[in-house]
Amino acid sequence: MARFTTISPPNLMRLIGTPSAPRLIDLSIDEDFAADPCLIPGARRIPHTRMADLAPDPAGRLTVLICQKGGKLSYGAAALLRARGIAAEVLEGGNLGWAAKELPRIPAQVLPAQGPGARWVTRHRPKIDRIACAWLIRRFVDPDAVFLFVPAAEVADVAEKFDATPFDVPGVRWSHRDDYCTFDTMVHEFGLSTGPLLTMARIIRGADTDRHDLAPECAGLLAFSVGLSRARTDDLEQLSDGLILYDAFYRWARDGQGETHDWQETE
Repeated sequence: MARFTTISPPNLMRLIGTPSAPRLIDLSIDEDFAADPCLIPGARRIPHTRMADLAPDPAGRLTVLICQKGGKLSYGAAALLRARGIAAEVLEGGNLGWAAKELPRIPAQVLPAQGPGARWVTRHRPKIDRIACAWLIRRFVDPDAVFLFVPAAEVADVAEKFDATPFDVPGVRWSHRDDYCTFDTMVHEFGLSTGPLLTMARIIRGADTDRHDLAPECAGLLAFSVGLSRARTDDLEQLSDGLILYDAFYRWARDGQGETHDWQETE
């Protein structure tokens, strides 16, 4: 039996935002991309002419190919990768099919100019908003993003000298706005205002700004975040553990809000 080689937009959306999300390659030609400069969350643009040079994913992830209509470019690129032993599938309907389902797309103009693997810099000793933002970027924007944690007074200079995008500090694009925290800003600017992420944003905002009236889960998130910051003195170790925390948080927000738990004695 021939291997199934396509994935539907809803099924792909179920994977995006999770650790098992595939590697997403956008093959759109320049004219099509210029007419509609948006990307599926986590996708990077690579011309179909470079598929012969594309290395296997270091993490062994499935590669999903995306072109404008889910036609010849995607099928040809997927076939070429599979001939080289790289697991690859085609997004059904391509970018147009994704847009027709009204699934989230990231405007290209808000992405860092450095491209995939871009550096982001913020204050050291992160707790809530900064860990949440890093999780959002890694899971929905750039899986290869690099995060630099430095003293608050050095963020601006490090951003300039190391070509990094500053976040969650005063006076920059990616920061608090009015009563909203940086996670809110990123969810809005990246075009990621889905139900689960908006639920998370409200709880993160409440925990980060001492507004526990916004949701009953705010106090719990604060407790876990403070505990994690006490348990990990290395910021990168804290980020690594924090990604697991927010992976679980996202799955609860997406699928688990209606589930309850109670102890019952059994005979």
